[in-house]
Amino acid sequence: MEIKEYCGNKKRLLSLLLLADEQEDMIDRYLDRGTMYVLDDDGIKCECVVTDEGDGVLEIKNLAVEPECQGKGYGRAMIDFIAARYKGQFSVLQVGTGDSPLTVPFYEKCGFVRSHRVKNFFTENYDHPIFECGIQLVDMIYLRRIL
Repeated sequence: MEIKEYCGNKKRLLSLLLLADEQEDMIDRYLDRGTMYVLDDDGIKCECVVTDEGDGVLEIKNLAVEPECQGKGYGRAMIDFIAARYKGQFSVLQVGTGDSPLTVPFYEKCGFVRSHRVKNFFTENYDHPIFECGIQLVDMIYLRRIL
């Protein structure tokens, strides 16, 4: 297993990016300014895009694991890599996600704590309703981990 910065055409991995953020124009808002990492384990299994949000905050904008590879530790390995890679350069690793019983507990298990909420983020910024685990995502929940 190897994690490395991806310097190629990031849109080449669009199908994987869309697993974590299902509207392409939303991905376009951060993809060019973000740094992408891929986890290769006999093929790309996971990707992550991070951005510098200023004031010492590094944000995970997109973290996706191939569906058949989920639950095997790839997502956590990527987060641990990002935290180690940027420790000393940033003070906080932040992620925004839907208020879902699938994603929030995952990030909490990875050492993140709830920070704040952006009301109606998903209903105001996406052109269609987004559901996860049968629940419509409405608010964006931000979680933070000290680096």
